[in-house]
Amino acid sequence: MSSRASRGRRPFPRSIRARFSLAVGALFLVVLTAVGALTVSGIRHSVAAEVFEDQHLAIVDWVSRMRPGYIPVPRPGKSTGHVRYLQLVDSQGRVVVSNFAASGRAALTTVKPVPGDGMQDLTVCPTWRTDACLLVTALLLDPQLPDAPLKDGPHYIYAGAVQPVVLAKPYMEAGFGAAVLVASAVAAWGTRVVVDRTLRPVRAISTRMREATAKDLSMRVPTPLHDDEIAEFAHASNSYLDRLEKAVKARHRFASLASHELRSPVTALRTQLEEALMYPEDVDAGSALRNALHSTERLEAIIDDLLAYTRVKDAPLEAYHELDLVSLAEEELAALPPDGVPIRLRAASRPRVLGSRVQLGRVLNNLLANGRRHARTYVHVTVEQVGGQAVLTVRDDGAGIVPEDRERVFDAFVRLPEGRRLDPGGSGLGLAISRETCRAHGGSLTVEDCPRGARFVLRLPALPAQGSTGRPAGRAR
Repeated sequence: MSSRASRGRRPFPRSIRARFSLAVGALFLVVLTAVGALTVSGIRHSVAAEVFEDQHLAIVDWVSRMRPGYIPVPRPGKSTGHVRYLQLVDSQGRVVVSNFAASGRAALTTVKPVPGDGMQDLTVCPTWRTDACLLVTALLLDPQLPDAPLKDGPHYIYAGAVQPVVLAKPYMEAGFGAAVLVASAVAAWGTRVVVDRTLRPVRAISTRMREATAKDLSMRVPTPLHDDEIAEFAHASNSYLDRLEKAVKARHRFASLASHELRSPVTALRTQLEEALMYPEDVDAGSALRNALHSTERLEAIIDDLLAYTRVKDAPLEAYHELDLVSLAEEELAALPPDGVPIRLRAASRPRVLGSRVQLGRVLNNLLANGRRHARTYVHVTVEQVGGQAVLTVRDDGAGIVPEDRERVFDAFVRLPEGRRLDPGGSGLGLAISRETCRAHGGSLTVEDCPRGARFVLRLPALPAQGSTGRPAGRAR
C-alpha cells in the first residue's frame, strides 16, 4: 500500500480546525468526566454520611434512655432526622421493641455485630420494601456491660432510613454526564470558532499564493493589522514573492540577453555559409571556412561562459579546501603569457581562505587578464588581511570605470565601450561569473575608488591564523 493511500485512509481529519476541535472536546470530556465522577462520589458519600450520622444519634438517644430492665419505646425527635425505623432485636432475630413505622416488620437486617465492632453502617434491601433499599446502622447491646438494660442474652439495635433518591437512582450521574457532554461540545465548538477566525488570514494568504503564477508574480498576500505569527508569515510570504519576482525577471532578462548574444555569431555564420553556397565563384572557399570557424569559436566561447555562469549560480558547490591566497595568486601569475603589461604582486601577509581552487583561480585569472588588457604601463596586485577578511586588490592605470558603471560591469553581457574595443570577442560574462563565485564563497567583488585607472577589490572570509604571521611575498611579471 502506498504512503499516499495510507494517508488517505487514516481516521484523523486533515483540517487543523477539526483536529483542534476534536482534541479540545476530547480533553474536556476526559477532564470533566473525571471531575464529575469525583463530584458524584463526594456527593453520594456526603449524603450517606449525613443519613448514617442521624441514625447514630437516634441510636445513642434511645440507648441513653434505657435502664436495666427498662426499654422505652423509641420516639421521634429532632436528633432522628432521616431515621424512619428503629428496632430492638434479640439474638433469635425477633423484634422486641420498635417504633410505630417498624411495628409488624421483620428485622431490618440479619447482620449481628460482635463485641468491639461498634456501630456498623450498611445498605440492605428487605423483601418487604420493594420500592427502595434502606440505609441501616446496627449496634450490639452487650449483656456483660454493668448498665446493660437486658441481661438475658445479646440484643441488637437497628436504625434504618429509606435510601435517598440521590443514592437510589442514577439521576445525578445522568445529569452530570449530560452536563459533561454539553460542556465538551461547547468547548469543541468554541475552539472551532476561535481556530477558524485565527486561520482566516492564513486561508486568504494561501488563496493569494495559489493565484500567484509565473505569468503574474506581482500579487502580494494580505497582511493582518495585528503583529503576531500570522503577520510574520504574511511578511515572509511577501518577501518570498518579492525575491521570486526578481529571480524570474532576472531569468527572463538573462534568457533575452543570452539569445541576443548568441544571435550575432549564429547570424554571421549563416551569412558566411549562404554566401559561399550562393556565390561559389566569387567567394574564396578557404576564407569562407576560416570566417565560419571564427564565428563557431566565438559561439563556442559564449556557450562555455553561459554554462560556467549558470553552474556557479545554480549548481551545488564542490568541496572547499584551505587555500593560501598569495600562493594562488602566484600560480595564476605564472600561468599568464610572459608578454604584455608587467604585473606586480605585493603581499603584506599570507591570509588563508576556504574555497575551490579551480573557481577562485578562474576569478583571479579573470581579474589579472582584465587588468592587463586595460592597463597602459602596470598592474599592481596586493594581498593583505584586514580584520577577519582576506583582501586582494587588482589595480591598473587604464581609463578606469566611471562610478555609474561600477555595478553595471558585473551584470551578465554588459560590456562597456572600452571593453568592446579592447576585446571584441568577449562575451561580457567574465566579471558576472567572478562576482557570483565570490558570493558563493561568502565574499564580495567590487570596484572601488582609485586616483587613476580601475581598482577591483576581492574580499573573502579569512581563516584564523595558525600562530605564524607568514612571510611577505612579492613578485613581478
